[in-house]
Amino acid sequence: MRLLSMLASLVFSVPTAALIWLGVNKELAYWGGFLDSRYLLVTVVAFALAALLFPLLFPSLLGAISGPAIARGTSFLRDKMGERLFSEGVDIIEDPLRDWSFGARAVDAEGIACKPRALIEDGVLTTWLLNASSARQLGLELTGHAARNLGGAPGVGASNVHLTPGELDRDGLIAEAGEGVLVSEMFGPSLNANTGDWSVGVAGYAIKGGKLAGPVSEITVAGNLLDIFARLVPGSDLEFDSAINAPSVLVDNLSIGGR
Repeated sequence: MRLLSMLASLVFSVPTAALIWLGVNKELAYWGGFLDSRYLLVTVVAFALAALLFPLLFPSLLGAISGPAIARGTSFLRDKMGERLFSEGVDIIEDPLRDWSFGARAVDAEGIACKPRALIEDGVLTTWLLNASSARQLGLELTGHAARNLGGAPGVGASNVHLTPGELDRDGLIAEAGEGVLVSEMFGPSLNANTGDWSVGVAGYAIKGGKLAGPVSEITVAGNLLDIFARLVPGSDLEFDSAINAPSVLVDNLSIGGR
């Protein structure tokens, strides 16, 4: 206990960048978990979010472009149709017809044919996710995104969504981040759906000089999703192993703090 107390009292020097990655792999095993993890002071940093973590942000994006949220006026993207949300060259694709894929479907919950489409094309928002009810409210055509809920009217949902890959692999993103944090766990996310303000608790590994340096814990990452989306740079390590897939990504200038 005395050892843990002493370790908990240690403070890292404040990083100038941070990397977020999901899933501890064999490279990190020799640190033996987070028993010797340290705390970070509050700072504004760059970070990267790796292949398994970024899908945790997808529900926030998909919820913000859902027809019911747009019809109610409760989405921070309600006025962003046709505007650039991501950098040029960034695409987010939905392909419900992809062979042998998770969540594949030919029709939605209301019998409307599904088809591949770009939700984000070259960084620009191209569509809402509409069911019959929200399409009527907004005066738009159906998009094939109705999703059935037990004991309720159809909601909306997308299937087989992925962020297209970029050029840097995960190690390249770590090097690009320079000084910061590689995050291996995320917990307790919070989102203000009207403004896009987002925060989440994380734990992971410090990065110094573009290399992994040691574990850190009890960190909060916070920012606005509009800013996060605009500065997001995809990595190259895309793998298709679930209904929502993404490569690692790099984002700069986020607030990271701990005690």
